[in-house]
Amino acid sequence: MLYLKFMKHFFYVLIVFTALTSCSEYQKALKAEDIATKFKMGETLYKAGKYAKANKLFAQIVPSYRGKPQAEKLMYLYSDSFFQMGDYYVSGYQFNRFASSYPKSEKLEDASFLSAKSAYFLSPVYSKDQKETKEAIEKLQEFINLYPESKYATEASKLVQELDFKLEKKAFSIAKQYNRISDYPSSVRSFDNFIFEFPGSTLREEALFYRLDSAYRLAINSVEYKRTIQNGLIKLKKERLETAKEYSNVFKKSFKDSKYLEDVNNMLAAIDEQLKNYSTKS
Repeated sequence: MLYLKFMKHFFYVLIVFTALTSCSEYQKALKAEDIATKFKMGETLYKAGKYAKANKLFAQIVPSYRGKPQAEKLMYLYSDSFFQMGDYYVSGYQFNRFASSYPKSEKLEDASFLSAKSAYFLSPVYSKDQKETKEAIEKLQEFINLYPESKYATEASKLVQELDFKLEKKAFSIAKQYNRISDYPSSVRSFDNFIFEFPGSTLREEALFYRLDSAYRLAINSVEYKRTIQNGLIKLKKERLETAKEYSNVFKKSFKDSKYLEDVNNMLAAIDEQLKNYSTKS
């Protein structure tokens, strides 16, 4: 028991001593004037996963290494330290600079991917403006086009799919919100655009249903006629009922076993009943 206690105490003292020594060496490197010392310590810290400390040292010597043989290695480590710290705005910028400065580097592919992946991490939640999401998709797709056989190609494609779905959710949520607030004309237009832009979407069933629901409610609540610019009259309600019926048929053809089928059939029955009023009219 005494031996075990001694060993535990010994290892504890050793860890504390190592940490203090390491910290002391780091502080010395920060204050040192020799850029090679800073580089060596920075690289050691980087490999140990202490990216913030490594980054501080790299930042001190980047200007001094411009044009030197080791500048390429330093700039890559410096860029990646930002990425590992989660500072994706800066890492994206620095990796872009690296790619521009060293177009023949063996690290060019890695830098190009990490630049695009930095943009991916800047993409906000789907409910916010998706400008950054679109930019990230462009950068990732550009990488895939440049390096179709890359070891990162599969991951890049998955990231693009994830970001694409975020755009789908954004477009879908806007269209559904119009339905929720009873702005049925805007809802129908938005769902039409969604269905056209995302033909293979996993949200297609819901989109077709809510497009029908909006068109149905718009038709049922419509006035009989609308006046055109030329003072002619168009049977507004009949026209909208026929559109809603067309949407119901599209839905039933596309999703024969849908959970919405009962609601669709009820809407279709109501539409047909309303359309009977026009069969005897001129």
